[in-house]
Amino acid sequence: MNSGFILQAPKKKIYYGWKIIGVAFFVDFIAVGFFFYSYGVFFKALAIEFGGSRLDVSIGITLVNIVGALIAPSLGRALDKYPIKNVMLFGCVNMSLGFFLLSFINSQWQLYLILGTLIAVGSAAMGGLPTAKLVTNWFIAKRGVALGIATMGISLSGVIMPILSAALIDTYGWRTGFLVFGVVSFAFVMPIVIRYVIDLPSDLGLFADNKMSASPSFSLASSVEGRWRTKDAIRNKDFWLIVITFGLLFCCMGATLTHMVPRVTDLGFTLTEAAPVLSFGAGAGVIGKVVYGWITDKYNAKRAIWLAIVFQFTGQLMLLSADTYNSLLIGSAIFGFGMGGIVPIHGSIVSSRFGQAGFGFMMGLMRPAMMPIMIAGIPFAGYIFDTTGNYDIAFKTFLILYFFAAISIHFVSELSPDYR
Repeated sequence: MNSGFILQAPKKKIYYGWKIIGVAFFVDFIAVGFFFYSYGVFFKALAIEFGGSRLDVSIGITLVNIVGALIAPSLGRALDKYPIKNVMLFGCVNMSLGFFLLSFINSQWQLYLILGTLIAVGSAAMGGLPTAKLVTNWFIAKRGVALGIATMGISLSGVIMPILSAALIDTYGWRTGFLVFGVVSFAFVMPIVIRYVIDLPSDLGLFADNKMSASPSFSLASSVEGRWRTKDAIRNKDFWLIVITFGLLFCCMGATLTHMVPRVTDLGFTLTEAAPVLSFGAGAGVIGKVVYGWITDKYNAKRAIWLAIVFQFTGQLMLLSADTYNSLLIGSAIFGFGMGGIVPIHGSIVSSRFGQAGFGFMMGLMRPAMMPIMIAGIPFAGYIFDTTGNYDIAFKTFLILYFFAAISIHFVSELSPDYR
């Protein structure tokens, strides 16, 4: 590829990176919003339908997390080896079929089966890791902000989907809700992925960060990148410190999101009143993603993580003591602002510390390593409610876990913006 071709590239190609961010935004909205942000709204309806406890229903989303973690290393290798588009399309087909079949289930074991296969594989292969890999391929110097904007789709789904899910369930029932999710996933995600997903800027004769020529920062990034092997990763202390930090944070966040709506309805509010509390927190997360992305690019990922932990801790404290609707909204918003930055910070710190060439592999390897920690929160909270009648012990335990997360990230090797 000669420089003359690059200089003559159509201007619209120069800004293709923004289209990539838009695709990641939309796909994450569907992959995360249609399940993880909606599952808490379907929670009580599923428990009533199949006569299960909150622990029983919690097992469903826990299965998704377990399977997602187990397949993550293979998924990461696939993303480093094969076109990202193909992986995302595979995920979309699985997730769409899973939602369609969920609308026809008649027993709890069928719920577990579909969640643990089609939904787990589909959500993992469609969004999250694939979209993070895609965005980090296209951005280096502006990676933190790019990931922040792209993952805003996750938070925006949290604003819209709880309210939409509650309306679907109240009006048409939970089965129709799942059916709608399946149709929308297939009809809208497939065409967008086919049309717009391009793995690398070089495929269009471009460079990262929407540039048409290389710069010293790109040479530096290339010099630190290299392929990692499993044995090298598991011997690296930073690998385990990052695993512990984000495993604890995802543990607390997953339990909070899944049990948020049930917690609010337990206080006497209706489902349609409870859903906006979750949405309010997700809305604050939209702002948080941009703020933390900027902090990560400008200063240091550690500062961003510590700030996020402080806001999550404060929000959890308020939710524990909240006894009015307004106090629930405020607590959720503070927690949500802290929650918003975790996903983009995770992607940014992994690419910064371990290089972009093996990004998919390293992110994939971290998922099963984090699994024992991150999956424990949701069933633990369900078990505590079933045995005590409230969530207090569970969420007081999560407050302690935040301290361990803050300590763990402190010992990760220093990262500077130039290192990326």
